[in-house]
Amino acid sequence: MATTTQTVSTHGVKSAAPPGPWREFWTSFSANRGAVIGLATIVVLLLVALFAPWIAPHAPNETNSAVFLQPPAWQQGGSMSYLLGTDAIGRDILSRLMYGARLSLSIGVAVVALSVVVGVVLGLVAGFFRGVIEIAIMRLMDIVLTLPSLLLAIVIVAILGPGLINAMLAVAIVVLPHYVRITRAAVIAEVSRDYVTAARVSGAGTLRLMFREVLPNCAAPLIVQASLGISTAILDAAALGFLGLGAQPPSPEWGTMLADAREFVLRAWWVVTFPGMAILAAVLAFNLLGDGLRDALDPKLKR
Repeated sequence: MATTTQTVSTHGVKSAAPPGPWREFWTSFSANRGAVIGLATIVVLLLVALFAPWIAPHAPNETNSAVFLQPPAWQQGGSMSYLLGTDAIGRDILSRLMYGARLSLSIGVAVVALSVVVGVVLGLVAGFFRGVIEIAIMRLMDIVLTLPSLLLAIVIVAILGPGLINAMLAVAIVVLPHYVRITRAAVIAEVSRDYVTAARVSGAGTLRLMFREVLPNCAAPLIVQASLGISTAILDAAALGFLGLGAQPPSPEWGTMLADAREFVLRAWWVVTFPGMAILAAVLAFNLLGDGLRDALDPKLKR
C-alpha cells in the first residue's frame, strides 16, 4: 500500500508541468506595478483613440463663437457641455484631446515601425558582413548620434518642408541608430553560437541565417527598445508640432494644441495644461511599459 502511494505521489510530481513561457513572462511582468499601470494607461489611450468618433462630445474642429476660452466645468463660468473647457476659437478641448490621441499614437507606432524595419536590416548586414560594410554603416550611425536629436529633426524637416509625414520621417531617422546598434551587437553575440554553426553546416543560406535563425533570438532587446522608442517618437513629434514643423493647424495633435495655446497661458491655464498632461501620460506609460518588458525579458533582471 505504501508502495502504491509512493508511485502515485511520484507520478503526481512528474505530471506537474513547468509554467509556459507566456505565463512565466506575465508573472515576471506583473510583479512590476509600474509596468502594469503603464500597460493599463496605454490600453485606455488606445480605446479612446479607437472610439473617439463615438465618445467625443464634439467634432474636433467644431467652433462655437459663444464659448471662447470657456473654463472647465468645475470652475466658475464652466459648462458640462465642455468638460475641459474650450480654446481661443471655441473648440472643445476634450474632443480634440481624444482625436489627438489617434494622431500621437499613430505617429509613435509608425515611426518605431519604420525605424525598426530599417534598423534591423542595417544591423543584420553590419553584423554578418564585417569589414568595410560594417564600418560604413556604424560610422554613419555614429555621426547621427553625435548630433542633438531634436536639432537634427528640425534640420531634416526644414529641408523636406513642414508637415506631419516629414516630421515622422525626421523622427524615424533620429531614432534609427539605436536599433542598428542593438541589432548589430545581438547578431555578433549570436553568430558564434552552436545553432548558427549547425544551420550553416546544414546548407542554410545567408538570408535564412539572418532572418530565421539569428533575428528571432535578437527580438527581446528590440521589443524593449521599441516600447521606449514610441515615447521618444511621441515627444519629438510633439516638439516639432509645437515649433510649427510637425502637424499643421487645425490638426488636433497635442504638440500643435500647445503651440496654438501658448499666448493664452496666463489667461486660460486649461488650454496648455491638458494637452501637456496628455503628452506626459502617454510618454510615462510607454516608459513604464518598457521598464517592465526589460525586467521580464532579460534573464538577469527577472524578479
